Amino acid sequence: MLYQRLCLRHLKHVLKIAIRHHSGSGGKPQVCVIGSGPAGFYTAQQLLKGNPDIHVDIYEKLPVPFGLVRYGVAPDHPEVKNVINTFTQTANKDRCSFIGNVTIGKDISVAELQKFYTAIVLSYGAEDDRKLGIPGEDLPNVISARNFVGWYNGLPEDRNLAVDLDTDTAIVLGHGNVALDVARILLTPVDILAKTDITEYSLEKLRQSRIERVILVGRRGPLQVAFTIKELREMVKLPGTRPVLHTNDYLGLDDIAKDLPRPRKRLTELLYKTALTPTSTDQKIWASATKEWELRFRLSPLEILSSNSSKLSGVRFGVNRLEGSELTTQKAVLTEKTEDIPCGLVLRSIGYRSWQIDPDIPFDERQGVIRNNKGRVDGKTGLYCSGWAGRGPVGVILGTMTDGFEVGKLVLKDIEDGMLQVNTGRDNALQLLQDRGVSVVSFKDWEKIDCVETADGEKNGKPREKIVETDRLINIAKT
Repeated sequence: MLYQRLCLRHLKHVLKIAIRHHSGSGGKPQVCVIGSGPAGFYTAQQLLKGNPDIHVDIYEKLPVPFGLVRYGVAPDHPEVKNVINTFTQTANKDRCSFIGNVTIGKDISVAELQKFYTAIVLSYGAEDDRKLGIPGEDLPNVISARNFVGWYNGLPEDRNLAVDLDTDTAIVLGHGNVALDVARILLTPVDILAKTDITEYSLEKLRQSRIERVILVGRRGPLQVAFTIKELREMVKLPGTRPVLHTNDYLGLDDIAKDLPRPRKRLTELLYKTALTPTSTDQKIWASATKEWELRFRLSPLEILSSNSSKLSGVRFGVNRLEGSELTTQKAVLTEKTEDIPCGLVLRSIGYRSWQIDPDIPFDERQGVIRNNKGRVDGKTGLYCSGWAGRGPVGVILGTMTDGFEVGKLVLKDIEDGMLQVNTGRDNALQLLQDRGVSVVSFKDWEKIDCVETADGEKNGKPREKIVETDRLINIAKT
């Protein structure tokens, strides 16, 4: 029996060698990562760490790197952006190259890249948003929270977003961290935001804003909110702003919280304390506040309302009841009751979805993700995905890091096992882009942009002043 196992092990070893010889593995593997956000950089980091011979090219459609760290993280959360330091170290390694201003599926196809690289990892995130699918959703000032975040963070495609803040009330649909982010930006004193890297044009618009009240509306109850305690604590302590939490929504939560998992327990306790047992100091501060934010539960949007002039006037909600024995996962079920809430701005924050950037990528339209099995793209040898593009827009950067590391290890294992054709044609890919007139931006080019932005920001007492015009970004990179 032992002899048979030894023979089988030897046979597997011989087969590996044969596969590698057949695949022409004399060259060093070259891997293409598509997307330069956290998922892309963490995947690249694992690849470079796990194989001293591998070269990684990180492709990005924008002329600048870092994806959601640059364009998704709220400007008043600079500590979250510290991961850029680690990403910069990765990008500056000899075996790593940033290839910016390249649109996959347009400038070069996935099929073409597969001819040039040993493996392709799709890490391009989830840059589309889910729709409500209700009447009035296309009215002016009904805006995706994703676009609103891109607007104040300087994403070139969102810089001309039509945002009208000449209203006293905004409704945010959703109870996730992004919903709290956009509410906080609308209510934060402008002199605080002026010290961040928020865009100057959005800062000017916020200076003129009349918004005094933001209502955050969710389909379910306080035990099912998706935001985290950090974001909630920031809202509770927001200068010049009072929380409006309706007492009846929180009765009995103190007893329920005792048996919840620790993160949900702490969050629920803070909701209960804020609603029912605030400190005298908090009460005193809130009494003098000029703005407020409100949490509403068990409401599903049915229609965006408008006046006769087709101007947004409010949202009609269906009142829900919650069903299910497991309290934290109860489902919302519509009743016949409705409620209208007036407002002049609606921000839709009900989730992101990915999209199919190239027809060669197997894609699940219903789920909004690349079809895959734990990172291996269905039916496509040598094609992988990491981050939100493959698992959906869930979790924070830490979860994306773990996923990027795991997919990186998976690619390394498939290379080690001889499962992949070892292609070494990255130079041919770059030549093809040059022949097609694509102005590729390198990491050294990005560092020129970075110097200009930080210098411009220093003049205004900010960490940076983001450049929002793609043409200008490229011109600076190529100067």
